Amino acid sequence: MSVDLLTLGEAMVSLRSAGPLSAGGSLGMHVAGAESNVAVGVARLGHRVAWAGVVGADPHGEFILRGLRGEGIDVRHRVEDTRGTGVMFLERRTADISRAFYYRAGSAGSTLNRDDVDRAFAAAPRALHLTGITPALSPDARRAVDYAAARGAAEGLTVSLDVNYRAKLWSRDEARAVLTPLARHATVLIASDDELDLVADGGARGRRGTGAAAADPVAGAAAQSAGAEREAAMAAELLGRGVLDVVVKGGAAGAGVYTAAGRLEAPAVPVTSIDTVGAGDAFTAGYLSALLEGLGTAERLRRGTLAGAFAVSSAGDCEGLPTAAELALLGAVPDGGTQR
Repeated sequence: MSVDLLTLGEAMVSLRSAGPLSAGGSLGMHVAGAESNVAVGVARLGHRVAWAGVVGADPHGEFILRGLRGEGIDVRHRVEDTRGTGVMFLERRTADISRAFYYRAGSAGSTLNRDDVDRAFAAAPRALHLTGITPALSPDARRAVDYAAARGAAEGLTVSLDVNYRAKLWSRDEARAVLTPLARHATVLIASDDELDLVADGGARGRRGTGAAAADPVAGAAAQSAGAEREAAMAAELLGRGVLDVVVKGGAAGAGVYTAAGRLEAPAVPVTSIDTVGAGDAFTAGYLSALLEGLGTAERLRRGTLAGAFAVSSAGDCEGLPTAAELALLGAVPDGGTQR
């Protein structure tokens, strides 16, 4: 049976503390990883989903596989006997600040290769979701993602690419050199507002705002206007290269999407934030699920912001992601977005 969405990348075990790690105390164990978070989110919203990746022959890998299978996800994995599954420690320092410590160098997940991609494509997906995290893990993983994106585009799949820049894995220049050509295969390009310059130029590089501008309301307004112009220029460049949806995530400021019809934006759904980890992946899952259902741009944005609101309202990477029926719990939020 074919699946609606295939995503591939490294899934890890996340060990979360309620306070400083140095103080000791209990740790909660969770499945983590941008691609697996999106897989869980889209599956909970009623779609057939496959996840492909590599885990170690260890309890951490077994935990991940059990968790994903429990969500009804078609797991197309390889077990690497000579390497361990990646682990991340997440330390909650304040209500607003968390710090991540990764132990993933040389992990099983970093050995993802083209053969793994070929096996995953046997799921006959309608859409493919990739992130900019996996190419940063190793040369093999980079080639695998390039191959998956090119194959997906050649076979007419909807190819989604979330930039998801991780400074602990590579520099911005290294990321730009890999992700700009990768983006040419994307149907849907998703990025935070500070990540667009990793996949497009738009004449914008190296001209960010300054602290002085932030302190001066007039200068700050001018900088904000210039920033919006640069964002629009980069989006136009991506649309000109064949991307159909350029989605810009703004966190608490909401999200916007550029298409051939213009820019549509939607505010974030107001909720009490408990944990922002995984919120971007939740938004992506909501947006892609609506796209798979053939819904319009406003409905995609709305579902993305709803899913993001559920994510930040719960602790954990993907534990709080909603089912389709639960979306109505936040149904009092006004529909749609604002066209600009």
